[in-house]
Amino acid sequence: MSDRIHIAVVDDERDIRETVAEYLEINGYRVSKADGGTALRRLVDQSDLDLVILDITMPGEDGLSLARHLRERSGAGVIMLTARDAVVERVVGIEMGADDYVTKPFDLRELLARVKAVLRRVRRTPDAAVDAGQRVRFGSHMLDLDAHKLFDGAGDEVAITAMEFDLLRTFAERPNRVLSREQLLDLAHNRDSDPFDRSIDIRIARLRRKIEPDPKTPTVIKTVRGAGYLFVPAKAAD
Repeated sequence: MSDRIHIAVVDDERDIRETVAEYLEINGYRVSKADGGTALRRLVDQSDLDLVILDITMPGEDGLSLARHLRERSGAGVIMLTARDAVVERVVGIEMGADDYVTKPFDLRELLARVKAVLRRVRRTPDAAVDAGQRVRFGSHMLDLDAHKLFDGAGDEVAITAMEFDLLRTFAERPNRVLSREQLLDLAHNRDSDPFDRSIDIRIARLRRKIEPDPKTPTVIKTVRGAGYLFVPAKAAD
């Protein structure tokens, strides 16, 4: 078995599958191709995947359903391929746990940059700026920065995506400081600012459902109207 990073490219359009697969292979990755849900499910059962590049719009089982399946069965990162005007699909994809998205038509160099960024998060490469073993409390929950895990008040692990972890870490490193959407996109997701990008809002809403006693009236990650979001550490919140 190769120890190279294993990526699955899932798209019903053969030209896109072949082009993306060839480009990734040239850049040193091991690539498997799938034309739809049946083939991807077989790959998930038979192989250890590090990342899946997944088209949303496919005949039969669509990419959103497959993204849900991946979150249940695999720890692989997920990059969704979406149409340029498919805002609702991108929002739902993020809700399903996708780590990033790329709009069609796309530049292969941009896709490769997204792949590398997601893999850094998914493969949990330690960050030199974070002290090993450091833990930060988010309300009754505890974020282990070294293990890249979130635990509830009973000590049970709470499932979070790689991008959700990066968002929590960004807040943990900047407590009691208002961070705008643009800053969070840059600091947590390595994305350029886009005035129509609401992925940060969606992920914060997901995180609030996991860490806030009452997500409708958040006390841990607060909204500062017109400015951004503010993480209030446990002691200050109490």
